[in-house]
Amino acid sequence: MAGTAMATAAWGAGSATRPNIVYILADDLGWGDLRCYNANSGVPTPNADRLASQAMRFTDMHSPSSVCTPTRYGIMTGRYCWRSRLKNGVLNGYSPNLIEEGRLTVPELLKSRGYYTAGLGKWHLGLGTQEKTDFAQPLRPGPVTHGFDYYYGIPASLDMDPYVYFENDRTVEQPTGNTPGMKEPRGVYWRPGGIAPSFSIPGVLPTLTERAIGVLQDRAKKPNDPFFLYLALTAPHTPWVPEDKFRGKSTAGLYGDFVAAVDDTLGRVMKALDDNGLAENTLVIFTSDNGADWKVEDKAQYPHRANANWRGEKADIWDGGHRIPFLARWPGQVHPGSVSGQLGCLTDLMATVAAITGYNLPASAGEDSFNLLPVLQGKTKKPVRDSIVHHSIDGVFSIRQGDWKLELGLGSGGFTKPAKIEPEPGGPLGQLYNLAQDPREQNNLWQQRPEVVKRLTALLEAQKAQGFSTNRAKHL
Repeated sequence: MAGTAMATAAWGAGSATRPNIVYILADDLGWGDLRCYNANSGVPTPNADRLASQAMRFTDMHSPSSVCTPTRYGIMTGRYCWRSRLKNGVLNGYSPNLIEEGRLTVPELLKSRGYYTAGLGKWHLGLGTQEKTDFAQPLRPGPVTHGFDYYYGIPASLDMDPYVYFENDRTVEQPTGNTPGMKEPRGVYWRPGGIAPSFSIPGVLPTLTERAIGVLQDRAKKPNDPFFLYLALTAPHTPWVPEDKFRGKSTAGLYGDFVAAVDDTLGRVMKALDDNGLAENTLVIFTSDNGADWKVEDKAQYPHRANANWRGEKADIWDGGHRIPFLARWPGQVHPGSVSGQLGCLTDLMATVAAITGYNLPASAGEDSFNLLPVLQGKTKKPVRDSIVHHSIDGVFSIRQGDWKLELGLGSGGFTKPAKIEPEPGGPLGQLYNLAQDPREQNNLWQQRPEVVKRLTALLEAQKAQGFSTNRAKHL
């Protein structure tokens, strides 16, 4: 980054008010995909590695869910999604809007603080109110009714129909065509369904990248107006369709090549910030919505470990499902090249930006959002979070407190087989691990430490019953 030496010298100085915020959310990117997290990664990630050298790298950051829709709800609202009508699973491309009317969102919060708010990419939080969205009608409620001044993206995952772009509350081109879908080879998968005639599945990531650069160029013309850019990438989620220039870049097949394409997008956005004089007053966050879809069969074929040595994968309750990369760069405020072991969650964005912008967050919003600003600024090493709740695609709950992690079920609760194991007579009913001693979750201590099981179960039930997990929300 241009001016890194200046940023280093200025660390801890300067104003912490109204920085631009660029939040880049990769789709299914694993903790072990980036070489700044996993030196043995089979994917070259020079841009993420460079960002890490200029940023704070979190090693114990988590998504609230191990799949996409619930995590995106948590990012936008600061609230665990299982508190909403979506108790588990994900939405599809025709699902109605999930965010409740009147619920505060991050873009609404920032808009009230004078920010221009733009969103690009995968929405996956539902559009409209009908049981099946009519894309010929205005897409309300949607991003523009939840705080975005501008939004350009796709309804859901790139393997879900309809395959269309929408801009603000209108479909750009109707899905009048049809695709039979694709199932082979591994990872080149999308469902059959409606598609806009000019929609190119491999062209989505390049399109979003160019759109992001355009937004930054436009905002540079208004240097006194802060902005929030939410860039929700569609990759490296299936379908794994990297452009030809990225094929063969990795030693992890099409998946690894697609991760290389994601890294290139990150680099181009960082370059646009530099080229337009925006980098020095911009908080950049680069993260993922859950763990990687990297199965036992993939690990048998390639030496690459997309989820590093954490157990499980996307959708699972084990750490491979929800422990994610998280890099935060903010010149003058975040010490370059620093590393934090703080326990954090993507729901923490709301309370953090509220603190950054001086917004008094009401108790009725961000019920599961904790302020990470003191961590980012190096002002505390005390735990910000006492605990964190996780949720698998099949609805298995987990709660983590300190080194202890309790999982209320046997099996993965997700994609790794077996997803569910029935308890044996006299056997454990769930899983309990001490992550300090057993980070790979191999030694189930459920029966050996019943007092921990009882304590964590009671804590989880209390947080479920009371509707919040933050001390701030106790005044409800």
